Amino acid sequence: MDSIREIINLVQTSFLYVLFQAVLLLIIGYILGRIFSGIVAKIVDNKMTTHGQFLLKRTVFYVILALFALSALKHAGFDLSILLGAAGLFTVALGFASQTSASNLISGLFLMVERPFSISDIIRINDITGEVISIDLLSVKLRTYDNLFVRIPNESMIKTPVTTLTKFPIRRADIKVGIAYKEDIERVREVLLAIAAKNVICLDEPAPLFILTGFGDSSVDIQFSVWAKRENFLELKNSMYQQIKKTFDEQGIEIPFPHLSLYSGSETKPMPVKLNDVRDSNEG
Repeated sequence: MDSIREIINLVQTSFLYVLFQAVLLLIIGYILGRIFSGIVAKIVDNKMTTHGQFLLKRTVFYVILALFALSALKHAGFDLSILLGAAGLFTVALGFASQTSASNLISGLFLMVERPFSISDIIRINDITGEVISIDLLSVKLRTYDNLFVRIPNESMIKTPVTTLTKFPIRRADIKVGIAYKEDIERVREVLLAIAAKNVICLDEPAPLFILTGFGDSSVDIQFSVWAKRENFLELKNSMYQQIKKTFDEQGIEIPFPHLSLYSGSETKPMPVKLNDVRDSNEG
């Protein structure tokens, strides 16, 4: 009987057995982390944004996994005080060596607190436009309209103006139109308002906006602004341009193209221009 107990004690104190227990603790921590993070995400499903749920779920998972990892190391015989001291020194050295990463980390915390956009929002930064698919501590990941993956460091997101295109439920489409100087501006305004009234995507409120933006080289420049629901923005803009072109053609409203006039003064006669026949020049 004593020999059996000695064998059991020997097995329990063996390196492989201790290693097995440590690995088992890590596996249990991973499983419990996934379970509890999923439960927390379901609890706050209707109380937080998608971004907040994502961050909370990830935080709960890593906290539980870290606790079980420390328990596994302690069970394996590691002195946690020495380990934590070494981790502190390593963190200080890493901080000096990676100031850019630290800046991105701090910027990521500001983004999480400020929340200028969330996952699935469409944003524009510089000349990049895409859907937010991930907001992490170091960077923001986007999927562009041509299905490209773009990673933007958080420091750039803080320093650069960011436009959130899906923040509000409606958007304004600015239609740029040029008309000939001979056209009646009031008539053109009425035609544009009638086109907007017939377009089922165009919202009645806010009302369309008609603005004269200036006198161009070849045309009177107009901005005609209409509103649509966020998801119908591109469809409205395309349909308005098509309907304006078709209606202007039907009603004889000229959309001029750029041209150049040569003027030599009121006291001089027009400059004579003569076109030679190509056949005459070839015969000569």
